[in-house]
Amino acid sequence: MKNNNKTITLPANSPMAAPDFIFGVGTSSFQIEGAVHSREPSIWDTFCNQPGAILDGSDGITACDHVARWEEDVELIAALGVDAYRLSLSWPRIVQRDGSANEAGIQWYIKLLDKLAAHNIKAFVTLYHWDLPQHLEDAGGWLNRQTAYDFRDYVDLVTKAFGKRVYSYATLNEPMCSAYLGYEIGMHAPGIKDKAAGITAAHHLLLAHGLAMPVLRKNSPDALNGIVLNLSPCYPASASSADKLAAKTADDRLFGWYLRPLLEGAYPDLLAALPAAEQPPIMPGDLELISQPIDYLGINYYTRAVHRAPDASIDNAVDCDRGFVELPPTPPVAGATPLTDMGWEVYPQGLTDLLLNLQQTYKGRLPPLYVAENGAAIADTLVDGHIDDPQRIAYLQSHLLAVNAAMAAGVDIRGYFCWSLMDNFEWSLGYQKRFGIVYVDFKTQQRIMKASAHAYRDMMQRRTSAG
Repeated sequence: MKNNNKTITLPANSPMAAPDFIFGVGTSSFQIEGAVHSREPSIWDTFCNQPGAILDGSDGITACDHVARWEEDVELIAALGVDAYRLSLSWPRIVQRDGSANEAGIQWYIKLLDKLAAHNIKAFVTLYHWDLPQHLEDAGGWLNRQTAYDFRDYVDLVTKAFGKRVYSYATLNEPMCSAYLGYEIGMHAPGIKDKAAGITAAHHLLLAHGLAMPVLRKNSPDALNGIVLNLSPCYPASASSADKLAAKTADDRLFGWYLRPLLEGAYPDLLAALPAAEQPPIMPGDLELISQPIDYLGINYYTRAVHRAPDASIDNAVDCDRGFVELPPTPPVAGATPLTDMGWEVYPQGLTDLLLNLQQTYKGRLPPLYVAENGAAIADTLVDGHIDDPQRIAYLQSHLLAVNAAMAAGVDIRGYFCWSLMDNFEWSLGYQKRFGIVYVDFKTQQRIMKASAHAYRDMMQRRTSAG
């Protein structure tokens, strides 16, 4: 289907046009909320204070000032005409250092949820999106098994307080990023660089999910309860057996490390090859907890990954130890695949391949899927109060077609969330990258709908009219 880079159009008779298919937008707590002084400190507050940790030296003290501007932001979501809003909760805003509830924080979220309900917008709530309370990190963080039990208690508190206000809960968002980026290579908070630490953190995050699921079943039996993973298909750089093995190793280590325990109750086979010091701290019953049935699996997709086998003569010891090297995208030339402002290849076929591969690999065990994040960072320019972002519109169009192709092939996909509602604090990159379909002037906090927001809204209106 040809796209003029001004509209987003669903194919004729697309299953995504059905009234029960959910379209939404998403954000996360630390990236937009601000108001840090009305909550406990998080690991990201601490990380932002480390020299050189954040590209532009910024922090989340104000971010998008969402705690103060939440009513305006809900009206913005409503104006888009979407079915749902995916938000995350700030654990440090809800639980105080002594473990008691921060009633002011809970009531703020309840007001937000009630306002969404008044607009008939379904709330998809993520319980953990990386902002661990700093006092728990001081006690070992995700290296400490107790943190998983603390998470269970936090989930119990939240779900009892929120009652029936939430349509869907996700226990964790992208545990691979929390463990791998935060504890193994140190790019994210808390900034630890240790392979064994990354593996331990991953297991305790999965355990936290497993411990939380019975709580969700008990306290929120009518909600959809699941987890959200970031996944990228891993392609070999060549047809050589070495590169194919490298791609398989990368897939197992980065993505199968979470999928297989969740869906099969076992870690990938490469577990056996790890030295004793790097083995995950599995206790009896852990994998049974982790692999409990879930109502859905959320998939976050942005781009593909291409891997080659490491070469001891040119690669560092870490690359050789991991067994794979990820190749950077080739800079675009005339007619080549474009890159986003993150330097990521625009590769919608990867989303179709990923969804089809999940269905084939986990046939009979795969729950319904939601594309929980999909979007592009573009170097947006504000001109006379307007932002034209045809690259983002084209990205969204092509990836919706990729979802449609997977659904046409029989994959059970129930919804799609554009990332993100608005420009925000982009973690270690600070405010340098803009993923939003709504522009945020971080000096004035003015919100301006980009052309992509208008296109997304218009698609929603056409879908509603057709229904």
